Amino acid sequence: MTILLATVMTYLFYRLTKQLNKKITFPLFHPLLLTPILIILVITLFNIPAAKYMDGAAFLTHMLGPATIAFAIPIYKHLALLKKHLSLIMISITAGSLIAIFTSYGLSMLLHIDRNFLISVLPRSITTPIAMEISKDIGGLPTLTTVFVIITGIVGGVMGPAVIKRFAITSPIAQGLALGMSAHGVGTNKAMDYGEQATTFSTLAMILAATITIVLGKFLIPTLVAFI
Repeated sequence: MTILLATVMTYLFYRLTKQLNKKITFPLFHPLLLTPILIILVITLFNIPAAKYMDGAAFLTHMLGPATIAFAIPIYKHLALLKKHLSLIMISITAGSLIAIFTSYGLSMLLHIDRNFLISVLPRSITTPIAMEISKDIGGLPTLTTVFVIITGIVGGVMGPAVIKRFAITSPIAQGLALGMSAHGVGTNKAMDYGEQATTFSTLAMILAATITIVLGKFLIPTLVAFI
């Protein structure tokens, strides 16, 4: 499959499912869930090897890195506010990152999940490109990690606003940190509904969670894996 065909097909499927999701807000109609299903149906129908599609869509995969870096722009715009709440941000995101890893580990052990699956699920609570790299470093399966990241993002994106409403969280700082930590990219997209400040703090939470998990991926995660 050529780069042009794979890119255009993926983009059109995403746009189509995004428009559908605006009309049908049910979680199962989320673009990040429907788009892969449509792609799987197409490559299966036309007997296109998954590896061939991945090679064709490599351009989109490579764009994940620059897209993540571009989040630095809103952070720079609110730099003074970020400095003011730096200790609060660091404590909350560090706690969130630790909870994400330990709950993933604990649940996986409880369900007796296969070792490769367990390792792949540990970096699920950070943005996709960084999660894939951490998964490689700790001996996981990056493709499987991507699936867990998407599921985490969709669940967090759906439940996050409900939790914010239920507990009457009105601070854009708290809203943004909660969404960015729990649902990374999807949460940041949802944070736009709460304003620019919430989006900025969601972006920061997503980036800091990734940075903290990279550090934990060198020390804590290998220690946990050793007990498997």
